[in-house]
Amino acid sequence: MPNNQPKKKFSLNGRNITLILILALVVYIVSTGVYTVKESEQAVIQTFGKYTSTTGPGLHVKLPWPIQEVTILQVQRTQKMELGYYQDDTGIYHSEEDDSLMITGDMNVVNIDFFMEWKISDPIKYLFSSEQPEAILRNLLMASVRSVVGTKSIDDALTTGKYEIQNEVQEMMMEKLEENDIGIQILDVKVNDSEPPIEAVAKAFRDVETAKQEKDMTINRAAEYRNRRLPEAKSQADRLIKDAEAYKASRVAEAEGLRDRYLAIYNEYKNFPDISRNRMYLEVIEKTLPGINVIVDESGQVSKYLPLKPDSSLDPIVADHDNPQETAKGGQ
Repeated sequence: MPNNQPKKKFSLNGRNITLILILALVVYIVSTGVYTVKESEQAVIQTFGKYTSTTGPGLHVKLPWPIQEVTILQVQRTQKMELGYYQDDTGIYHSEEDDSLMITGDMNVVNIDFFMEWKISDPIKYLFSSEQPEAILRNLLMASVRSVVGTKSIDDALTTGKYEIQNEVQEMMMEKLEENDIGIQILDVKVNDSEPPIEAVAKAFRDVETAKQEKDMTINRAAEYRNRRLPEAKSQADRLIKDAEAYKASRVAEAEGLRDRYLAIYNEYKNFPDISRNRMYLEVIEKTLPGINVIVDESGQVSKYLPLKPDSSLDPIVADHDNPQETAKGGQ
């Protein structure tokens, strides 16, 4: 038997509207008042825009917006920041020369990229101490990198100085983050890559490297020559010093001997002036006229001379200095 009773139509009466509003309110409260925090996250609760509490992992309930608002942060996740390059959505890396080109301490240009790892250490400070903490972090990284690279040579930036550069950048970043206190912790800083910016600079750098190697070779040859010549020079110097000391000792001994002799002569002369004077006179005559006997009369005048060593083939000759003729007769 067919049912001819008319179907009930839904009408927006007062009761239905109330039920709809209650249902919408329940859905809204559930959707905005229940939140889930993962294991590596923390949630910061704000009540009317003011910090209220921090919750850990799990399912939590809060008052609906706009009474309370929740911000979930990845506090345990290691995040990365690149300087000088970036990776697009397809995984391809692109260079950003505006950030990577830097001037070294020896006034050269180097293209150097950095990779930094960091994480949120304090969610409250991360949210409320600054408006854009990641932008501040990037600016601090750029300033630290340029400050450190600006004190290094191009050799350090391209070769063996990378490890020192990244350590100094990390230390400087830690100091600056401690001063700014934005709730971020630096985990690691690496020099990802460094190279001369253009081929002309690369060629100049190779020339510099060649010159540096030649300089090292020249220094090594000079050191080898020095090591070979230095012992010989030291030996010669020691020999000259010893000869000089021996000569000095001999001259001092000779001078002391002469001094003692003169003092002895002086003392003898002081005690016996006449005898000493005559003896000195005779010594001088003996040196001046070797082989001659000099006879001095009582007046002090030289009157006769005789050979000190008579020749057997000759008769002794006695000459009278005052009478040459008698001397000649005596010779006949």
